[in-house]
Amino acid sequence: MGLRLTVVAVLILLRVGVARGANTESMPSDFVDLHALDPSIVIDMRYAVGNNFVGHPIPGYSANRCLLTRPAAEALAAIQRQLREFGLSLKVYDCYRPRTAVDYFVRWAKDPSEAAMKREFYPRVPKSELFAKGYVASPSSHSRGSTVDATIVSSHGDANRAKPSCGLPDSSALDMGTGFDCFDERAHTHAEGLSAQQRANRMLIERLFVQAGFNPYPYEWWHFTLAKEPYPDTYFDFPDR
Repeated sequence: MGLRLTVVAVLILLRVGVARGANTESMPSDFVDLHALDPSIVIDMRYAVGNNFVGHPIPGYSANRCLLTRPAAEALAAIQRQLREFGLSLKVYDCYRPRTAVDYFVRWAKDPSEAAMKREFYPRVPKSELFAKGYVASPSSHSRGSTVDATIVSSHGDANRAKPSCGLPDSSALDMGTGFDCFDERAHTHAEGLSAQQRANRMLIERLFVQAGFNPYPYEWWHFTLAKEPYPDTYFDFPDR
C-alpha cells in the first residue's frame, strides 16, 4: 500500500509540474488579427515557415497570422489606405512574437553547428555576434504586440524590384537594397551605397510609418514599433493560434 501511494504521489507531482510549465497564457482582449481588420494587407509570416534565417519553422509560430494590439493594427490599416491609392500594399513578415520563439533564437545563436542560412542572411556577421550587434533581441519588442516587420509591394510591373544579395528574396517587394532579415550594415535604414531608388523606397516606408505613429529601428529598415504602445513593459507568450 505504501509503495502504491508513493507512486501515485509522484505521478501527481509530475502532472502539476507539466501544467506549471505549459504555456497557458491567454491573448489580451485588445489584440486583433490584422487580416480580419484589413484583408488587403499581405500577410507573410516567415517564422511560421522554413524560409527564414534559421531555415525551418520557429517554435511559437503555428499559422500565417499577424496578431497585434488594436492601436498598432489600426495604424497599419491607415498606412494601407494611403498605399492603395497608388496601387501599392503593405506586406508584413513578422508581428507579435511569443517569448517561446525569442528563447529559441537565443538557443540557436549559441549553437555553432546551426548555420545553414548564413550565406543568405548574415554572410558578413559571425552568428555569435547577432545579438550584440542588435539584429536579434532578447527580450524582443515584438513580444509586446506593437512591433511589426514590413515592406511595400506592388501588383504592377514597374515596381523597381531587384533580387537582394542578402536577406529574404521577394519578387513582389519594392527594391529596398536588401531583403527582410539581412543582418548586415546594408540593412541599416540610412546605409551607405544605396541607389537613389533604394534610398527613396526606404524613405517612403519610413515616412509612412513615422506619420502613423511608429518609431523606426535604425539597424533594420523594415522594423517599426508603435510609439504609444499599450504594453511597453510586458512581454507576452500566448500561442499565436
